[in-house]
Amino acid sequence: MTDVLPPTPEGIARATELLRAGAVVAFPTDTVYGVAVDGTRPDLLGALFELKRRPLDRRIPMLVMDLEQALAAGWEVDERARALADRFWPGALTLVLPGGQGSQAFRAPDHPVALALIRAAGPLYATSANLSEQPDTLGADEVLIAFAIDQDGLAAVVDGGAVPGGVASTVIDLTATPAKILREGPISASALAEVVDLGRG
Repeated sequence: MTDVLPPTPEGIARATELLRAGAVVAFPTDTVYGVAVDGTRPDLLGALFELKRRPLDRRIPMLVMDLEQALAAGWEVDERARALADRFWPGALTLVLPGGQGSQAFRAPDHPVALALIRAAGPLYATSANLSEQPDTLGADEVLIAFAIDQDGLAAVVDGGAVPGGVASTVIDLTATPAKILREGPISASALAEVVDLGRG
């Protein structure tokens, strides 16, 4: 049975307990509802893939409050990353950072409930709260419907009200020099080029 938690300090604390215990929790972001596991536990990523029925070859981004959380987790943060985060975070920009484990995508969502949860629980591996190839969920009730047949796989949803949906974030690869846009979304190439060198083309 999936618990529905309020977006209060008590609800956030309960969601944090569940995440630290290895559970999957859903919550609102600045676009859609997401599902997440503890960002310090890559061994839990399988639970997200299983819940979403998602192909294993797709990477899962990490949601953070700021670059310091990415740095503390062992990823490399250069001046380009700092300049982009200063300009566009929290918001619709995903940064792909290098590290000893390869690369990892990071974003700071512009939503108070999501940020409160990340502040309490730490970085989260997170993806959209829907079955793979199915419509996004924009409210807690839609999340419950989406995962109605697998309520044991989703421990809780933090009900932060309706979210607006929207275009997926712009993704920029900072493992390359010059930086490379992997997906253009709400933040345009021209806006990024004001901050970092994107090279030609």
